[in-house]
Amino acid sequence: MPSNTTAPPGKKTAKKKGRRARLLLLVLVLALVAGIGFGGYWGVSTVRASFPQTTGEIRLDRLSADVEVKRDANGIPQIYADNEADLFRAQGYVQAQDRFYEMDVRRHVTAGRLSEMFGESQVDTDAFLRTLGWRRVAQEEYDKVLSPETKKYLQAYAEGVNAYLKDRAPKDVSVEYAALALTNDYTIEPWTPVDSVAWLKAMAWDLRGNMQDEIDRSLMTSRLSAKQIKQLYPEYPYALHQPIVDKGAVDESTGTFDPKADATEGDGTTTGDTRGTGPGGSNGGVSSQLGALSEVLDTVPALLGPNGNGIGSNSWVVGPRLTTSGKPLLANDPHLAPQLPSLWYQMGLHCRSVSETCRYDVAGYTFSGMPGVIIGHNDKIAWGLTNLGADVTDLYLEKIGPDGYLVDGKVKPFTSREETIKVAGGEDRKITVRSTGHGPLVSDRSSELETVGQKAPVGNAAPDRGTGYGVSLQWTALQPGHSMDAIFALDRAKDFTTFRAAAKNFEVPSQNLIYADTEGHIGYQSPGKIPQRSKGDGTLPAPGWDSSYKWKGYIPFEKLPYEYDPARGYIVTANQAVIDEKTYPDLLTKDWGYGSRSQRINDLIESKTKDGGKISPDDMRTMQTDNRSEIATLLNPLLLKIDISDPSVREAQKLLEGWDYTQEPDSAAAAYFNAVWRNVLKLAFGNKLPKELRAEGDCINVRPAEATGPVDEQNKLVRECGERDPDSAQPDGGDRWYEVVRPLLKQEKSEWWVTPGNRLDAPTETRDQLLAQAMKDARWELTAKLGKDVSTWSWGRLHQLTLKNQTLGTAGPGVVQKLLNRGPWNLGGGEAAVDATGWNAAGGYDVIWVPSMRMVVNVGDWDKSRWVNLTGASGHAFHSNYTDQTDTWAKGELYDWVYSKAAVEAAVKDTLVLKP
Repeated sequence: MPSNTTAPPGKKTAKKKGRRARLLLLVLVLALVAGIGFGGYWGVSTVRASFPQTTGEIRLDRLSADVEVKRDANGIPQIYADNEADLFRAQGYVQAQDRFYEMDVRRHVTAGRLSEMFGESQVDTDAFLRTLGWRRVAQEEYDKVLSPETKKYLQAYAEGVNAYLKDRAPKDVSVEYAALALTNDYTIEPWTPVDSVAWLKAMAWDLRGNMQDEIDRSLMTSRLSAKQIKQLYPEYPYALHQPIVDKGAVDESTGTFDPKADATEGDGTTTGDTRGTGPGGSNGGVSSQLGALSEVLDTVPALLGPNGNGIGSNSWVVGPRLTTSGKPLLANDPHLAPQLPSLWYQMGLHCRSVSETCRYDVAGYTFSGMPGVIIGHNDKIAWGLTNLGADVTDLYLEKIGPDGYLVDGKVKPFTSREETIKVAGGEDRKITVRSTGHGPLVSDRSSELETVGQKAPVGNAAPDRGTGYGVSLQWTALQPGHSMDAIFALDRAKDFTTFRAAAKNFEVPSQNLIYADTEGHIGYQSPGKIPQRSKGDGTLPAPGWDSSYKWKGYIPFEKLPYEYDPARGYIVTANQAVIDEKTYPDLLTKDWGYGSRSQRINDLIESKTKDGGKISPDDMRTMQTDNRSEIATLLNPLLLKIDISDPSVREAQKLLEGWDYTQEPDSAAAAYFNAVWRNVLKLAFGNKLPKELRAEGDCINVRPAEATGPVDEQNKLVRECGERDPDSAQPDGGDRWYEVVRPLLKQEKSEWWVTPGNRLDAPTETRDQLLAQAMKDARWELTAKLGKDVSTWSWGRLHQLTLKNQTLGTAGPGVVQKLLNRGPWNLGGGEAAVDATGWNAAGGYDVIWVPSMRMVVNVGDWDKSRWVNLTGASGHAFHSNYTDQTDTWAKGELYDWVYSKAAVEAAVKDTLVLKP
């Protein structure tokens, strides 16, 4: 049996953990209320004690010369130093001033040590993260892979962080520590270079590709046929939504990608079969067990974002021929889970005199806890990132026994290690982490997964299931890589050649990289460590006992698609397909985003530039806030044709007349349409999915699994409730569902339109009957949420963003909202819109994905660039820069982004000098 000494994350345990967490939180909240809420001396002094010093002088160990830190009114720092080590040492100090508590929580996440801060409630999360082993991989990366130069920068950064922590009591670092001290004898540890490296692993998890799709397809086999599942995962619509790269091919003689070559249609992949055949193929073998894994994934902290579909980003670059400035314009807005403080930290890193010994003059967005700049520009080039979505994870079924796991008829021993989880206020827990040749046995963290395959109808060649198959995870991020090297190389790149050289090392997470330079060139590169599979297409779990399903290597960087000054004059990346799979020889993924956002951006650019029109920086900003709903253009005309007799429903239907499909915060039509769309999805698809995919609290009556034939009085119905976290349940309503519904809307009759009805709903057999029922259900849902008077409805009242502190602010009594959290904000936009304020149709209307920042770079005229962050520079809950940018962000507006020394000086509010 799989070794697991921690409590499994089952329902009863989860409830107990939840109660413990709430009790701990209540103690913390009461402490905060006593000290802060009532304005007592302890509260005021504690809050102010952690605010950073931003003026005057501070002595800093190991500096070799003075460093200046200049902050504007938003608290955004620009750092000036004479050498690289001092520059990154000061960066560490400044980020610790503003965000150390966030940094500390992050490193406990990546190391699987949250229990040391927050107690017993986090043991199972820690156990899962220890099983993945992010921190161990980061240590190996630092010890054996990263360049000496990168390690020097990481060490300098750590020295800066530790210089800030030196001689400071925890309560003087951040107010959260003052609360923790009342229930936990917590000591802050020194920062290490590996703490910085490990955070890239957490970001890779957030951007891991199709792992959830792989699980969901397997879960669906318990209730849907292979044909039905295929309908729910349609092919990418190349005819409707153009890929990033529309030209180019791999030169077979050299094995390199030629962006100017004419593509010829091939088989689209080097793999000839799929995992839907043979042992461990598409069947119900892992349905309930993978449901348990999905449950475990839902316990990974909200700091890493909701688990499931929806993540994305927008970026595009327009060449000088099409811009009003005659220079390139570049826009980027990565879509991530909303966090407080924001994931991003804005800053500039400047060598006073750029030379071979001090090469950095860069500004942009970085992560607290990491040196360098992740997205931004230097004096020669600008770049942006979006998630490429490559399939870099595979789940394997493993035939396991007491001595090891089976491969090609032979038993191989596990690789095992023991981990000790320290628990604040409790006893240590020990777990054994076992790995196969594919990766860690993630099934060891769930009692349900111990019986993987017990009910699975697998092929005749499959080994005896015994007590069950295990499930292992192979993932590129669990191997040491060079991504940290790539960050610094990007920061000092000067042209497309050095940009591509940097991109070559950007292995994990795999990102779309866009580019522009002061010479007027634009470009794109798809980097990443992307596996080549010997067999299978990565859409379903593979049989680990068959070595023919192993990875045979990685796509060489030279074969990955790129573009340089394409004839069309612009490049758009928004998680759509990179290149048509029929013309590209290697499999990147079968699970692209479906291209709604990217095509809308393409259309906006084409519309603006036809007949000689030019695009301005303000046009770029306006495009970022475009909130048009593509599914509304398809569905709304049909809704208006439905004959509605109920006067109340007819009143709501009238809201859709003349609607232009925009989703403004004050739009009643957008509110009603999105409610109808949510109910269409529920009736047509959601109620037919297994409980493991449906949202918690979504309960329906189903026939017992053993019953056969039509439902009749002899077959009693069973109440079945969903088990998935609402933020990652299905159907989520994203653009995959647009492509599912698009062909069905042309069919008056389809099995998907058939519903049995229940006590409140009539059965439906046709499209129009189901649409009418969805309109009725939506009317009464919004009546309950927004009131009977439709004239008072608005999309923003439904579609709200609340920013939550990712530890003490994620649960507990309402007073937490006042102390640490902020909001709500009523937002426009929506799922799969360019203004991608994402929501999950299976879970509700609340905002769960956001443009985590926005920037528009005016290449070459850098001081005319503009930017905004989701929250603010500060992580201190009562600091003036805690959420000072959020109102501007919510309105779709931007701040001036100063870069030159003169512009920085003109914007300076505070100057701090760090002295040796």
